Amino acid sequence: MDRDKVMELVKKHDVKYVYLWFTDILGFLKSFAITLHELEVALDEGMGFDGSSIEGFTRIQESDMIARPAPDTFAMMPWRVNGDAVARMICDVTTPDGEPYDGDPRWVLRRALEKASAQGYKFYVGPELEYFYFPSPTDPTPLDQGGYFDLLPLDEGNDLRKETIGNLESMGINVEYSHHEVAPSQHEIDLRYDEALRMADTVQTYKTVVKRTAYEHGLYATFMPKPIFGQNGSGMHCHQSLFKGNKNAFFEKDAQYHLSPTALQYIAGILKYAREFAAITNQWVNSYKRLVPGYEAPIYVSWANANRSAMVRVPNIKPGKEKSTRIELRMPDPACNPYLAFAVMLAAGLKGIDEGLEPVDPVENVNIYHLTEEERHKRGIESLPEDLGHAIQLASESQLVRDTLGDHVFEQFLRNKRAIWSQARAHVTRAEVDYYLPIL
Repeated sequence: MDRDKVMELVKKHDVKYVYLWFTDILGFLKSFAITLHELEVALDEGMGFDGSSIEGFTRIQESDMIARPAPDTFAMMPWRVNGDAVARMICDVTTPDGEPYDGDPRWVLRRALEKASAQGYKFYVGPELEYFYFPSPTDPTPLDQGGYFDLLPLDEGNDLRKETIGNLESMGINVEYSHHEVAPSQHEIDLRYDEALRMADTVQTYKTVVKRTAYEHGLYATFMPKPIFGQNGSGMHCHQSLFKGNKNAFFEKDAQYHLSPTALQYIAGILKYAREFAAITNQWVNSYKRLVPGYEAPIYVSWANANRSAMVRVPNIKPGKEKSTRIELRMPDPACNPYLAFAVMLAAGLKGIDEGLEPVDPVENVNIYHLTEEERHKRGIESLPEDLGHAIQLASESQLVRDTLGDHVFEQFLRNKRAIWSQARAHVTRAEVDYYLPIL
């Protein structure tokens, strides 16, 4: 879609406002609305804004930023504002002289994709984002007691998911399927795989549509990794593959699991650097409440075919089918910044290819959680960081993470994470008071 097509569509649909979206380094969506009169200027020159108040952007003395909407991201929103039709476009952020801004997460992913492109690869991602429905942001009471794939009457969110899917599809977003997840009031809508930059844009749109649709029904949808103690948390399993032209670089017909040497090297890179990039894919204190034994989330750096206790899995839904050959990284959660998360995953995989790494043996026919520490050591299986503090330490020492994010995002991101971790360590929780106060 080009500039002229955008102008044609806004006139056809009588659009009153166009929302310009961009993302801060933590993954929070930012937006401002412009009228139709300003749209032509925005498409030609971009729109200026003050970046000094955006997390991880500029210092106050360097505050001028330009949001440049990408015409191919234009989409009509599935709801009206005060009765008016509205649309949205996703922006790249630049400096006033037109240079890409180092603090823009979309630019971080673009850089990573350019490195892949220089090697002839195109990176595809298919994330599975889980989330919960609750009565309100302050009341995490489940709306149902449904379980995995349950249907009515246990699954009260069924109609809400259907409406959400309709809203997504009206914006041109392809949905593969949806279902109730394992925990009460937990749901999943799966997106059809796409090129990584479009998919990161789609993830941001998906989260907004899920939340807005719930809001219109007086409910609250959350992508918090672990909102309910004693229940499964929400993950963002990321299916990923590299293509060269129309050929899947991960596919080899007669190989084990139909995985090519390129795919095995990519897996080896993910395994080698997962501990270092965990702070990006799992960026909150709460993220590590999900990565504990007993709740299906991976905690050990390992890979397998059918074994769902492994961190990296090779889906075997359509064995031997080239387009379907891929790997699935199960550690990320949906509260990450998708632009940064996709960038570090890709960088780790490419590093594995560049270095010609070989993965440790896959862990099949055994629950990794039941292995002793000695058995895991013999197999070369390490643990993911145990908390955000540990993840920060590993990321801060990682040249791969620094090179991928760039100095600006790397330093600003870790500054924020250190502040969050420092505050969390000092915070006295309700659970501590309930346990310790009566006995100490």
